[in-house]
Amino acid sequence: MIRHVSVPTSAQLEAARRVIADHLVVTPTVTLNMRGRPVFAKLENLQTTGSFKIRGALSAIDAAHRDDPRGAVITSSAGNHGLGIAHAASILGVPATVVVPENASLAKVKKLGEYDIELIQVGSSYDDAQRYALDLADQRSIRYISPFNDANVIAGQATVFDEMLYQAPELEHIVVPVGGGGLISGVLLSREAHGRDDIKVTGAQPLESSAMYHVLRGVRMSEVTHRPTIADGLAGGGDDGAITNELIARYEVPLVLVEELEIRRAVREAAEVNGLVLEGSSAVPYATITLNLMNDATSRVGFIASGRNLSHDLFVTLLSEPLA
Repeated sequence: MIRHVSVPTSAQLEAARRVIADHLVVTPTVTLNMRGRPVFAKLENLQTTGSFKIRGALSAIDAAHRDDPRGAVITSSAGNHGLGIAHAASILGVPATVVVPENASLAKVKKLGEYDIELIQVGSSYDDAQRYALDLADQRSIRYISPFNDANVIAGQATVFDEMLYQAPELEHIVVPVGGGGLISGVLLSREAHGRDDIKVTGAQPLESSAMYHVLRGVRMSEVTHRPTIADGLAGGGDDGAITNELIARYEVPLVLVEELEIRRAVREAAEVNGLVLEGSSAVPYATITLNLMNDATSRVGFIASGRNLSHDLFVTLLSEPLA
């Protein structure tokens, strides 16, 4: 499905900075020892909802509320964006509906159930949930907020890199997890706004579900094969014609693919070596750096630890698996 969205304006970027400064604390950027290499890590896994997604959700709901103070919103999500929408809606007093697949992460569904929202589980994939949410938005004449293909969402995600640039100005290369591309699009726009085109940007995706990688090579979203991955926040399709696809192509961002075994090992290594709880999506850039898949062994490199929302049972299983 094709939904045409414009690049966030400077006014939208500034509005996102204001509302996020009003409601969220600044997450830290720390230096980790990753196999003997010092690496900057922006700890978005410490966000109130356990993920950076609250930023884009807060920005988008704030914009929707300013346009229509009585309006409701609806979204589709693999989990983290839905949590962001639920939390932002509770802060701003906006009625919200969140649609997730029936096989969404149990940890994320449990947390969603704690909010005063309409929660709908439908279908076996993010694409199924998105189709249902878009149809429902039309039926109810309410605003649909995409997890990635939305100018205000992207503007909110840009604030992650705004903060990181201030905290680690010596950063030379950032590795960003990529699903639909909202976070990396925000990083690219923030980098441009701050005049830091000297910083390299690499996107990282799970090998088993890497729609963006293939779409940028001419494949349609519907033609991409998705297999199970613990990086569920990055899994599933995006949108054909999404502004995120355009931005990643425009800035010629290289994308690397990470094998499932290495993602699982990265979750355990991050916990045992650096004391971090990372969900699979966060572990994708972690593995990219420890394996040097971005082919850069000399730059001051960093990554965005995008979230921590994985189930207790999965975490215990991953901690018991061998590292080598």
